[in-house]
Amino acid sequence: MEFHLWLSLVVICILGALSPGPSLALVVKNTLNGGHSQGYATAVSHGLGVALYAAITATGIGIIIVQSPLLYAIIQYAGAAFLLYLGIKALMSKASKIDLNGESCDVKQVNGWRDGFLIAFLNPKLAIFFLALFSQFVTSDAGWQQKAIMTATVGSIDAIWYAMVTFALTRGPIIKKLKANSHIVDKVTGSFLILLAARVVLN
Repeated sequence: MEFHLWLSLVVICILGALSPGPSLALVVKNTLNGGHSQGYATAVSHGLGVALYAAITATGIGIIIVQSPLLYAIIQYAGAAFLLYLGIKALMSKASKIDLNGESCDVKQVNGWRDGFLIAFLNPKLAIFFLALFSQFVTSDAGWQQKAIMTATVGSIDAIWYAMVTFALTRGPIIKKLKANSHIVDKVTGSFLILLAARVVLN
């Protein structure tokens, strides 16, 4: 893959990662409720989920998902159900004493590895995105090396971005305010996730 094409891919992936959405809300919520370790786990597993979709698209399986209304709907509604579950769980949460640097008491149970991966994997719109994106970079005679580079690029950029979000949340003067108002953040992110779930179902 030519270097200038790879740089173009990097820029597009960075812009895509910066777009706010349920993934960002989840990283914030898991970081506040589980500390930096769960924030990083969410970031890495989300990157793995995105990379998996990229690999699926690069191998041609993504076309099957997009062209199969039933399969697409199953993944879409499963994703909506997961968003609803996360949203309700956040709304029902109570204030807890959290040390974002890892030492904590009464830390809410958070599974960053599961949450990050599923919120990416249960988003069939990623298949559409990568089909549109990869069509600009992958030729019919592209080898597995080029596809592997593209897959690793999109997954790494995604994971790095959310890891940076986690790092920013656990450093600086904002920490005390976030710790004191973690239950409020939960209510806001929970409502946001439920609204996104409803939007998926109603669309």
